[in-house]
Amino acid sequence: MSVEASRQDLPFVAPCRRIPASAPLRWIALGWSDFKAAPLPSMTYGLVIALLGMAITALAWRHGSNWMVLLLLPSFVFVAPVLAMGFYAISAELARGEKPTLRRCFMEERCRLGDAMVYSLVLLVVFLLWMRAGTGVHVFYPELGNPTFLDLAGYFAIGSAVGSVFALISFAASAFSLPMLLDRRTDGVTAALTSANAVLKNKPAMLVWICLILLAVIIGFATGFIGLAVTMPVIGHATWHAYKDTIDASAWPANC
Repeated sequence: MSVEASRQDLPFVAPCRRIPASAPLRWIALGWSDFKAAPLPSMTYGLVIALLGMAITALAWRHGSNWMVLLLLPSFVFVAPVLAMGFYAISAELARGEKPTLRRCFMEERCRLGDAMVYSLVLLVVFLLWMRAGTGVHVFYPELGNPTFLDLAGYFAIGSAVGSVFALISFAASAFSLPMLLDRRTDGVTAALTSANAVLKNKPAMLVWICLILLAVIIGFATGFIGLAVTMPVIGHATWHAYKDTIDASAWPANC
């Protein structure tokens, strides 16, 4: 059978399992176990994310304003899933009984670097659209000189609704797609659709998962980004276990 024929036999999306709402708590526990099993490579990737967050904020404060900081921080959240591929590689090596090293992680990431960069570009486009939509929301800002909280309520409600739409779309497309790209020989469209399908079929668990991710990000920001060196590795490793627990991608050949 030719490679082209075998690809045509593959399903449109990878099937997903139904998972309980409490599953994310187990993913966090497994992520913490992976972090303790490979602290050096995990902390290395975590420090890169923490330093990136510090650099973005420093540039915004130096050359911009408070509003620029608020606009740049969401972009950091969009880029983080791509950077987290290093955590997926570490967890995959631990699952195979190997000792994770930075060299091995880089080699595994290199196999899907092109897809990861394309995915990062798509996320950047989504973020730019989000910023553009945020600018448009300003037309709902009250024209009063000293608006009260009630006057601002409608403005904040519309802004939150618009932001939530973009955030949910991004989350649905990236929740399981990047681990799948690292694990299996598939394309970005299939991985993104697989991820969105799994998110829609497991809404209660995904709501808990979103809350845990936000909590990890808040802890990282509240500690001046230093906490991200720990919280992001744990979330990254947990995401790998979430993918393995939720997605059945056995129909696709293993990557690398």
